[in-house]
Amino acid sequence: MFNNNSIPMGKSQGVKRLTLKDVAEKAQVSPMTVSRVVNEFAGVRADVRNRVNTAITELGYIPNRSASVLASSKSKLIGVLIPSLSNVVFSDVLRGIYDIAIPANYQVLLFNTHYSPIEEERAIRTLLGQSPEGVIITGGEQTGAAKSMLAASGVPIAQIMDKVEDPIDINIGFSHFEAGAAVTQSLVDQSYKKIGFIGARMDRRTCERLAGFESVLSAINGLDKKRVITIPQASSVAMGAALFRELMAKTEGDCDAVFCCNDDLALGVLHECNKMQIKVPEKFGVCGFNDIEMAAYAQPALSTVSVNRYKMGSRAIELIFNRIRHDDDTLLASPNYINTGFELVMRDSTR
Repeated sequence: MFNNNSIPMGKSQGVKRLTLKDVAEKAQVSPMTVSRVVNEFAGVRADVRNRVNTAITELGYIPNRSASVLASSKSKLIGVLIPSLSNVVFSDVLRGIYDIAIPANYQVLLFNTHYSPIEEERAIRTLLGQSPEGVIITGGEQTGAAKSMLAASGVPIAQIMDKVEDPIDINIGFSHFEAGAAVTQSLVDQSYKKIGFIGARMDRRTCERLAGFESVLSAINGLDKKRVITIPQASSVAMGAALFRELMAKTEGDCDAVFCCNDDLALGVLHECNKMQIKVPEKFGVCGFNDIEMAAYAQPALSTVSVNRYKMGSRAIELIFNRIRHDDDTLLASPNYINTGFELVMRDSTR
């Protein structure tokens, strides 16, 4: 039997936390000099700065960020909220953010909101408690409380990926409605007559693509709701194959093309067409969205929509840094909405 007295004390218990004074003693400088180095103040000689940094590394000292923020009003943190870490679409966005943030000696505090406005609201509350100098957030579907917190934060806010009707501050993205309409019109122009739509997750961006699809077909009396298959679950290649089978069963094969809300689903459709011996693009057209790397290497190569995700991320953080630096000339030249656009990439899966 064990009791509290029989549990051995771990190595970390009773160990004194390292302080500026410890670093100062090792580097043979004053605590004030260590503080100036940690907070990146100018005026410290290069050899002294190197000696302090060496002492910090050897001791494993971790600066007290809260104290630094109070002293300088600079946290060197940028908060980023995205709905999924597993969706490859967001990797390019994050690369654009990190490529600008890291050379500027800023840290990115990343939150995965799992497509949940409530979880996003909680993440925003936690993030703002860390005194970020700017926030990058996906879309404009935040709760009322979340929007109020962001608007009252006093830091630059960049909403990305969508065209937001009433942005909190900066908005960088494109119209998913216009992109969906452009894809559909392209399929119509290629003489496809009975066009279907397959969508998963059905977040606001997917719903806007569907709305663009329906707008074009409604205008030419070509919309048949039986050809629209959507589910709330996450997308995958396997899901694309399953939804295509459902589409063909529901329409009894009366469909000659499909616009998929993303490339995962479209790749599943291509796979299933091959299994069902449906010739693409001669008898059936397939178009995806996002232009992921695999799209160009599919057989046949997948028609899709390319969007500049890297630019959305990099431009968002550039504008935040402009605000932080109070670059008034740049601010005057930068509109609240920056349209990063989209491009139809028509390959071999459509005529």
